[in-house]
Amino acid sequence: MGCCYSSENETPEEGSDDCKPLITHSNPVSKPPNGTDWVNTSVSSARADEQALLTSILTKTAQNIIDVAAAESVMMEQHEYMDKARQYSTKLAVLSNSLPQKKALALPSLTSQPHQVLASDLVPYSDVQQVSKIAAYAYSAISQIKVDPKEELVVQFAIP
Repeated sequence: MGCCYSSENETPEEGSDDCKPLITHSNPVSKPPNGTDWVNTSVSSARADEQALLTSILTKTAQNIIDVAAAESVMMEQHEYMDKARQYSTKLAVLSNSLPQKKALALPSLTSQPHQVLASDLVPYSDVQQVSKIAAYAYSAISQIKVDPKEELVVQFAIP
């Protein structure tokens, strides 16, 4: 164990861990002599290291930035524009052919001659009323259906 107080006057015993400091300083040159203030000889080297690190960060950032405002607008000539349009249309055609085609669903055809159906007489009102009554009865019957639970649906099987 280390001690929290030590003085220069005391002489530690050989091999004794009692007076060894718990945390040793990594730079013995910068230890305070005789309890005076710390002498920091590496202040200028630390600032130089920080400056070098900052400079490298700024250089990397400047290399990775693209200044869009400084870029000149490149005008394409007519034949270049037509070539690009042709390339894009061929790529689009290839991609659209590779996709699975969805068949366009046609409207259901109830008859092959719709003009005759449209020209025929109207459905009698009594038939419309009868269909409405049947639909109302069906709705009423469906709404009154109730399930009465009688036993559990999950049954344990015995394993022989």
